[in-house]
Amino acid sequence: MTSGTATPHPARLVITLVAQLTFALLAMTICLPSMQEWPRLFGESQASVQLTFSAYVLTYGAMQLVYGPLSDRWGRKPVVMFGLVIALAGSVLAALAPNLWLLVAARALQGAGSAATMVVGRALVQDFFAGPERTRVMAFVGMTMGLVPPAATLVGGQLHVRMGWQANFVLLALLALVLLATVWRVLPAPPPPNPAHSRGWRELAGGYWRLVREPGFGWYALTLASATGAFYAFLAGAPLVLSGYGVPPDQVGWYIMAPPVAYIFGNALTSRLVRSQTDLAIMGWGQAITLAGLVVLLAVGVTGPHVPLALSLPLLLLGIGHGLLVPPTLAGTVGLVPALAGTAAALAGVMQQGGGALGGYFVGLVTHHGQVNLALMMLGWSLMGMVAWLALSRSR
Repeated sequence: MTSGTATPHPARLVITLVAQLTFALLAMTICLPSMQEWPRLFGESQASVQLTFSAYVLTYGAMQLVYGPLSDRWGRKPVVMFGLVIALAGSVLAALAPNLWLLVAARALQGAGSAATMVVGRALVQDFFAGPERTRVMAFVGMTMGLVPPAATLVGGQLHVRMGWQANFVLLALLALVLLATVWRVLPAPPPPNPAHSRGWRELAGGYWRLVREPGFGWYALTLASATGAFYAFLAGAPLVLSGYGVPPDQVGWYIMAPPVAYIFGNALTSRLVRSQTDLAIMGWGQAITLAGLVVLLAVGVTGPHVPLALSLPLLLLGIGHGLLVPPTLAGTVGLVPALAGTAAALAGVMQQGGGALGGYFVGLVTHHGQVNLALMMLGWSLMGMVAWLALSRSR
């Protein structure tokens, strides 16, 4: 255990872990309903508006490379608190942004801070849980996180309509303050610096190099990146498709709800299957179900009807597939070299969020009068994931 010398109360620890991991996803998605209005409000193109999403995701991924090894070296608690302070500052600046480009910069700062909550949260799962229990905890966290995108878009849409888009960032600032206080009280004090990680940045880079050479790590990370690229393309593109289907900002969350809610079911199924199936087998089922859902999404988009449920219902299969796929993949990345759990979470995280940033940005480069273009993008990402899973199966 690298985060402290005393074990926190189990219930408080799990609640804190879930709060850390969901904060980053909440900050990413709460303003999605506003993005269909920002081109008109700021007088900018939709492609420019998509940069607010990609800027968050890019810094969110890149800073995990820094926070991961620092949390291995100095302990989890100070690193996550530092990140929350940065996220708080970014939320305040976003609420005050007078134009789109300052909003893009504020979102980048938000992402840079939120990265600490994700990478430290994953490393803490490695610290306190082992074996199949680790995969079950990842699945439980996934079930909870599945509620975040629909809840965030519902809340964000209501705040946008009733109080203005800035209210979303005020809420995020308040939540960052609450989470800071919770982390301070619940997580144990950090131990003295870990001698294995205290000899400078060259040795930290050596940890990354060791992971790159670890058989299977790259395929695990690419599997995560492809799944995230498909899902973030959905998060960024669904409001645009739904706008074309006549759905206003305060109703977007109802139709985005289908995949995340199905993701909860997939995670629950994973927590049961892990007792009798290997992680690779569960991942394979997840990839197959995901691809089936996206083929149906594309077929419905080509043949019609062009209504909101035509987008939402086929993606129930994507949610179930990702619920089977993601928990064992996450457990695999941090479990290959336990002594480098934070570093592994960071390296996998930056690849994952890099895929997500590309998925979100590419959405703004094409039109979305229907769901065909979005379905093709998501299908491409998922086919890449299937290739990664096949390569991982051979390497193992």
